[in-house]
Amino acid sequence: MTAYRRRGIPKSAQVKPVILLIAGFGDNASMYEGLQGSCLTKDYDLLPLNLPGFGAPRLPDDTSLDSLASFVAEKAKETGAKIIVAHSVASIIASLAAQKPGCPLSTILSLEGNLTADDAYFSGTAADYDDPDRFRIAFLKRLDAMAEANPLVARYRRNVEAADPLALWQLGRDARRFSEKTTPGEVLMTAGRVTYLYNPDNCPDSSLRWLASNPIRRLVLDRATHWKSVDQPQLLSDKMLEALK
Repeated sequence: MTAYRRRGIPKSAQVKPVILLIAGFGDNASMYEGLQGSCLTKDYDLLPLNLPGFGAPRLPDDTSLDSLASFVAEKAKETGAKIIVAHSVASIIASLAAQKPGCPLSTILSLEGNLTADDAYFSGTAADYDDPDRFRIAFLKRLDAMAEANPLVARYRRNVEAADPLALWQLGRDARRFSEKTTPGEVLMTAGRVTYLYNPDNCPDSSLRWLASNPIRRLVLDRATHWKSVDQPQLLSDKMLEALK
């Protein structure tokens, strides 16, 4: 595997394969902070990547699955990364990026990535609004209610609040359009060597049925929430190492 050689670091010290990590809808690279102290870092160089509009400046054109995939593909080329970890809707982005010309990505670890249209239970609701600000207000209100029972949602809500409202709305609407025309799981399966990491308790019935009828490699993380890199970073790192073997 190609190692990413950072400027200012001696060549002899730069021998680890690179893993890009991208966050799901409205979130940013901070969701992977817990992995930085994990056993993964012994053998891999972890590079959490903020996407445009979500921790990085918004793209000048529309924020879509394809435009973000082009951004990720370019970062993979720059770093020589062959491996990417993608959470939720970012799994579609990673799938599309891996199929861009010249993109070196060949291994995708999908963290409860979208398999069916029902997986767009956050992002897809943007299509119900004709204005980015109205969607943002409604989505944050929905997360406020969820956070009362789940403190992890409060962390997610803060990152959604910090996201660019237009990028959030545009990406959500595009995720709905994509999922209505295409089965995301089928795109994922054709994108390279894929492992699906999930807790069945977090998945809609349609996605569980899809998993039961498709030969995608999968690893179960018992009792982990949807944000497993936050609440179960050590378990996730162990499963990622298993997947990469």
